[in-house]
Amino acid sequence: MAARKSIYYLIVTLFCLGATLFIPDRGIAAPVFNNVAKHDHHAEGSISPGQTTTTLGKFGDFTSVKKLNGRYALVSAKQKIERYLSARSAIIIDAHSEETLFEKNPDVPRQPASTIKVLTAMIALKSLQSGETIPVSRKAARQPSSKIYLDQRKEYNVDDLINAVLLSSANDASVALAEKIAGSEKAFAKMMTLSARLWGAPQTVCKTATGLTARGQRSTSRDLATIFNHLMKDHDFAARMKLTKTHTSGGKLLRNHNKALWHVPGAEGGKTGYTNAARQTYVGKFRRGDDEIVVAILGSERMWNDLEHLVEYGFCKKQYLASEWDQGIKLGLTKAEGIGGS
Repeated sequence: MAARKSIYYLIVTLFCLGATLFIPDRGIAAPVFNNVAKHDHHAEGSISPGQTTTTLGKFGDFTSVKKLNGRYALVSAKQKIERYLSARSAIIIDAHSEETLFEKNPDVPRQPASTIKVLTAMIALKSLQSGETIPVSRKAARQPSSKIYLDQRKEYNVDDLINAVLLSSANDASVALAEKIAGSEKAFAKMMTLSARLWGAPQTVCKTATGLTARGQRSTSRDLATIFNHLMKDHDFAARMKLTKTHTSGGKLLRNHNKALWHVPGAEGGKTGYTNAARQTYVGKFRRGDDEIVVAILGSERMWNDLEHLVEYGFCKKQYLASEWDQGIKLGLTKAEGIGGS
């Protein structure tokens, strides 16, 4: 008799264990009570007729719920930056107030590489007339890549050369424009440095029109963000920056090196750069709703990953600050009206 009872208990135990292992994972139905008094007379956990439920997802998975919390989203974005950011210098600023939303060594000078070409293009836009033709010197034609292989025997439309500088980061076009405006690249570089000062970038010193590595040439992520934010207020400059591709008057296709335009939501325009000394560099503007930010990166090894994390953090920070501001206003109104608060 005792043996039969032991076998029975063993079978029951195995059955219960099998049921536990093979029952599929189900969502959790969490009751949402409408107009229920604090002291409910129903049994705990029961749902009365007419009450609704909402599914939270898999057991123990509250990720989607957490993402609705602004503070959680901000902390999560900050952790990604702290873990993955490869840039030696970076900054995020609010495009409207120029308030700093994030910074990492923002005032440490570094080689800017081709990001500095935004100055070259803007000076050309302000100095030359649309439709002008530009000659090409031997020095301009012999610039290293990136280039559009200008021919010394030809002259080129100024708008084509400006687009080549901004989209294709063309070194030959940069030098051709510089020589047309100032007579020499060296003289033009002095104009670039002065323009940077006027546009709020005191630590930027230019030695070339291209951003190619040169002794004494430098900028900071703060300076680049400030310069770019100023330049993007110019309609013509901003419109060119947003082009993913365009054709020259001679039919040559120019492709934008700024992959953020089709990979990062809200991208308005940006300029990439790279040299061995500078590593990867970037400056760009992004808009989501009414929020606008500018991101600048220097000395990066994984630029596009860095940019994605920084942009997400920037907008999370903007939304969090806005929600905190709204709550502060509501609290202030509540206290002023004597409704509550201490």
